[in-house]
Order: sequence, then structure tokens, then C-alpha cells
Amino acid sequence: MTKPHLLVTRRIYSDALERLGSVFTISHNQELDTPTQKDELLAKIVNADYLFCTVADRIDADVIAAAPRLRLVATGAVGTNNIDLAACRARGIPVTNTPDVLTETTADFGWALLMATARRVSESERYVRSGQWTGWSFDQFNGVDVFGATLGIVGMGRIGSAIARRAQGFRMRVIYHNRRPSDATDAQWVDKPTLFRESDFVMLVVPYSPETHHLVSAAELALMKPTACLINIARGGVVNDADLVSALSANKIRAAGLDVFEGEPKLDARLLGFQNVVLTPHIASSSGATRGRMVSLAADNLIAHAQGRPLLTPV
Repeated sequence: MTKPHLLVTRRIYSDALERLGSVFTISHNQELDTPTQKDELLAKIVNADYLFCTVADRIDADVIAAAPRLRLVATGAVGTNNIDLAACRARGIPVTNTPDVLTETTADFGWALLMATARRVSESERYVRSGQWTGWSFDQFNGVDVFGATLGIVGMGRIGSAIARRAQGFRMRVIYHNRRPSDATDAQWVDKPTLFRESDFVMLVVPYSPETHHLVSAAELALMKPTACLINIARGGVVNDADLVSALSANKIRAAGLDVFEGEPKLDARLLGFQNVVLTPHIASSSGATRGRMVSLAADNLIAHAQGRPLLTPV
């Protein structure tokens, strides 16, 4: 019996690849660790029955139209803003993602980025590495306190709730904003302007969508305290990066910690010039165990569909 054809857009862990190989004929490049260019993707997907993509691959209507045999799109991520869900729905093509498995790891990283931003970790490490450190002083790299501060979480879903739980150990006041209050947290719901006005740290954890595009722009940044820090572990495009550059240039906020950017892996080059901005390359879920579980869950969905079993995590 002929195996269905699976297109894998990126290098994945060998154990998952081996499992998939027992069910599918696989087209992939295990050396590929950059987004597949659209013309290449269009050429490769023509004969694909199944697609394993990543958050960096743009699976738009053109790509879906070029794949007449396509039965399922499985992304190795939670977010699906890179996939044209309407085009998939019109063709009856299910889409799966990888929720839950990365919640705690991503919340851990949100805290790592918050702490690094508050306490100027990256800036002070560069100072030491460059050989500039010649002695101790009281005001050297003074940061801001986290303990007892107010944390504002924009997006109180699974990850936002996990971040709020961690804040209890720092005795923080936790406020949050969703479109509607959640029963799943003890934190206080506030409207968006109140959150930006009162928070010492604003943590962004919303999915990207047309509704959240530039959710944080000049108006929101203008509401923030000049001592406040902005942390984005959501998606590029949730923050208007040009407006953030302007706010940082004018000292309207104290600092920012950014794991995601508009147009990534490209980013606004002006961000590189700020010592008070911590920059990381979209690694909030990147522990070996968690990334392994993400790939494994995507593989499980592909195998389940091919074998006629229910999908584990349909979008």
C-alpha cells in the first residue's frame, strides 16, 4: 500500500521523523532551518497529502490552492496566524496545533525576560564582557524592583494564568485585561487603559490576529509610567515596533524585553541601539523537552489522521 506524502518544512527531531517515516513518504530537508521561500513551498506542496509546518511558514491561500491532495495541516506551534484558516476551512482541510505542552515553559521564559529587563542583566553582562568594569558603586546598573510591584497581563489564557501564578511568589499585585473577565484566575480584571496606567510591568501574552494587530501602539505606550517595562512574549505585530522605538527614544517607558518582532527574523534595526532593551530570538518555548513535545504532538496528529483516528488538538 502506497504511503501518503508528507511535506516537512523544517528540520525536526530525529525520533519524530523516524515515527513519521513509518506512516508517510516524507519530503524534507533536515538541514533546513530557515523559513521555506514561497516559490519553493508552492513547488513542493503540489504532491503533498499532509503538511508539517512551523510558525514561520506562511501557509496562505495560494499555498493551499497549490495543494490539490492536501488532507491536513499540522503546525508545530500554538499560534496559527501564519495559516489561512478560512482557505483551509473552504477546502475541508483540518488544521492542528500544539496547545498546553508549552504553557509552563513559556511562562518561565516570560519571567526570565521580565527579570532580565528589570535588573538590566543583558546590559550589565555586556559591560563586564567588554572589560569596562573597574569597581563597585551604589548606583551601578540600578534596576527596578519586581517584588511587590504591579504586573499587568494582557491575555489571561493558559500562559497568562501560569505567569500570574508565578507572581504570587513575588507578592505582586496582578491585574489583567481580556475582552471579558475570566473565572480561571484570582487576578483583578481591569480595562485596557487602567492596565497600562497602573502596571509597573506589562506582559503581553495574546495570540496574534487582526483584532490584536498593533494592540500596543503610541496611545498605550503614552499611558505607561516612565518607570514601567514592557515585555512581549506574544507575537510580532501585537506591538507597533516603530511606536515602541519612539517611546524608548523619548524615555516614555523605562525598558522593554522582546522575544518577538514585526517581520521577524528581521527587526527594526533601531531596537539594537537601546541598552535598556533585552532582545531574544523567539525562544519562549525553547527548552529541549518542550520543543520535543511540540514536535511529537504535531506528529501524533498527522499519524492519527492518516490512520483514521480522531485528531488530538484540532484548531
